Amino acid sequence: MTKHNFNTEMLKGIAEKGVRLPHCENLHPDLTVVGGGLSGVCAAVTAARQGLQVVLVQDRPVLGGNASSEVRLWALGATSHMGNNNRWAREGGIIDELLVENTFRNKEGNPVLVDMVIMDKVLAEKNIRLLLNTVVYDLEKEGEGRIKSVTAFNPQNETRYIIESPLFCDASGDGLVSYMAGAPFRFGAEEKEEFGECFSPSESYGKLLGQTILLYPKMTDKPVRFTPPDIALKNIEVVPKYNKITPDQKGCNYWWFEYGGTRNTINDTEEIKMELWKVVYGAWDHIKNSGLYPEAENMTLEWVGIISGKRESRRFEGLYMLSQKDIIEQHHFDDAVAFGGWAIDLHPAAGVYSPLPSCNQYHSKGIYSIPYRCFVCKNIENLFYAGRIISVSHVAFGSTRVMTTCAHGGQAVGMAAALCHENNIMPAAILEPALMKELQQRLNLAGQSIPGIRIDETGNKLTRATVKASSCFTPGVIPITDRWIDLEYSAAQMLPLKKGVRYTFEVTARAEEETSLTTQLYVSSKPENYTPDTRLESHEIKLHKGIQTLKLEFSATIPHDQYAFVIFRSNPQVKLAASDERYTGILSVFNKFNLAVNNTGKQNPPEGSGFESFEFWCPERRPAGENIAMKIHPALDCFGPENLFNGFVRPTSRPNAWVASPEDTTPSLEIQWQEPQTIEEITLYFDTDYDHPMETVQYGHPENVMPFCLRNLRISDARGNTIAQVENNHKTIIRIPFAKPLCTDFLKIETEQPEKNVPAALFEIEIR
Repeated sequence: MTKHNFNTEMLKGIAEKGVRLPHCENLHPDLTVVGGGLSGVCAAVTAARQGLQVVLVQDRPVLGGNASSEVRLWALGATSHMGNNNRWAREGGIIDELLVENTFRNKEGNPVLVDMVIMDKVLAEKNIRLLLNTVVYDLEKEGEGRIKSVTAFNPQNETRYIIESPLFCDASGDGLVSYMAGAPFRFGAEEKEEFGECFSPSESYGKLLGQTILLYPKMTDKPVRFTPPDIALKNIEVVPKYNKITPDQKGCNYWWFEYGGTRNTINDTEEIKMELWKVVYGAWDHIKNSGLYPEAENMTLEWVGIISGKRESRRFEGLYMLSQKDIIEQHHFDDAVAFGGWAIDLHPAAGVYSPLPSCNQYHSKGIYSIPYRCFVCKNIENLFYAGRIISVSHVAFGSTRVMTTCAHGGQAVGMAAALCHENNIMPAAILEPALMKELQQRLNLAGQSIPGIRIDETGNKLTRATVKASSCFTPGVIPITDRWIDLEYSAAQMLPLKKGVRYTFEVTARAEEETSLTTQLYVSSKPENYTPDTRLESHEIKLHKGIQTLKLEFSATIPHDQYAFVIFRSNPQVKLAASDERYTGILSVFNKFNLAVNNTGKQNPPEGSGFESFEFWCPERRPAGENIAMKIHPALDCFGPENLFNGFVRPTSRPNAWVASPEDTTPSLEIQWQEPQTIEEITLYFDTDYDHPMETVQYGHPENVMPFCLRNLRISDARGNTIAQVENNHKTIIRIPFAKPLCTDFLKIETEQPEKNVPAALFEIEIR
């Protein structure tokens, strides 16, 4: 047992007539972040890594907010459970680090372990002072437009903190700091005329989203009796969807246990929580004691949330308010710093007691940008917003509110705070074009992947070198195996094709009887999207019974270098040969459904809602989701080493990766300069499958390391001396700094195939 030395001298306090004040500590960081959800965590970590002294204030005993073990909601964003057309859309940067690390340590989705993954990330930053169990309750201003300090109290250590800093970030969820500072805010939905939002909710649907408490059951080896508490709902039939309350449901499947949208979701929070406990314990009483579920006899109630997970309260006005049209039209912003992609997802205000659908989700055709102005307060000059309180309309909030989208914006705030600190300026000044370019550059180097904005490679010394690869993947064949893809649902192979080129494809099909098969070539009307909404050509092919080779000759060519969809329409009598090979930037997609995100195979929005109708084409989760075996002529030529310095660290309209030949099990890159270079840092960007959502809880994941991620890598100089070595990697970004700058005119990078059926791949190498 570890022994600690304590001062055993007795303390004796004399009686005092006045009020005895608690211990007080004055703090003076460069940035104060209030709120320790994923948004606040990402803001704090980002700023700390840029050298700022940060105080992170969290009113709960753990970090993570709705993602923590106190609420246990899965963290999600643009990937939408792989249920939309947003390919390779998982948010990058710090939130990606957290998701990748959680999948590595906790692929089963244990909520308690999520807490520690987040805590480790924060505690690893020496520039962060973390204050848990600490509630901000007061604020002092300098004049009308500037916050001087906030005051907080921790009842656990009886300490009052007065925190004074030049910059503040409100990531508190309800926006208490912004509210006390006098920032303008919205509470409830705008009228549709204000922003021209056709999806603005009607009075019958309600204008505010509610809160949720989840439950987790557990199976035991003997009967367990349940006596409900007095508060339990006695007549579960008042919940219109009570037939969805069954023993096989748990956790986030009960997201629709929602209440509070008709009340003040801030001031009435405790009453809302009590009502939700009534529902939860009434639901468990129904499962255990209604007699309808004998399979629940041995089940016990393992966990019920002790605080409710909030969806909506205040939204604050910034220098711009994002609206429905910005999302659906995927508006380009010069000051874009983050992206979203969750559906615009609104819920009836009456929540669990409403007879209306529990949610009303409609998707855009791709991800959308979020401008920096949404994170900057319009009247308090040193105040940033982060999380669900940012400057958006109620309708747009239906998408921006989800956790990893919020976290992505939090990273932008942390980086912006660093620029403010370095230049002694306030947040609005970053809108000056040169500073905005610097902000976007730093974010993208950190993995942010701002839509349409590539890394400025001016400072990348790799661009001045000759790069030779031991091999490059030029797929003319996706090899066949003995497995088959059933065409009960339409299937497609997504391939990066070149404009103006006519392609021929050969596939192997097996027909149960004489029939026909429709094959088509589609692209997206926007080259950066993955929604096949433009048909270029269609053919009907006659099939005889048995196995046969189908030759698809398309005369049409695609209008841009972009992903095309070679589509095989549904025919239950037909199967296509599958391949075991998996490649960076190539995948198969299916016109199936995912009812959890209102994907029935095709989006059919209400007339006049402002949304478009289109088909959903989504991958299947591994270990399913094999590619369609095929021959491709001419072979694809887009995986060369020039991708290593093209400024993109994930697929966009192209794969953007160097991929070695599948036969090259120990591939290498040789980098040669005409003159010696002084190198301070090398950064490598790996493929951790940005298409995989990596839900933090409840969803299990088939691997703890993504199959495309390079595990081992060696960097050496012209003499063969090892400069750096990476072993057992599972991360997206590896930075290799040199304490003493390296001077060389040659580098060799040697790696190995990560898995038997997966060739080696790298997205980007930054040498600075």
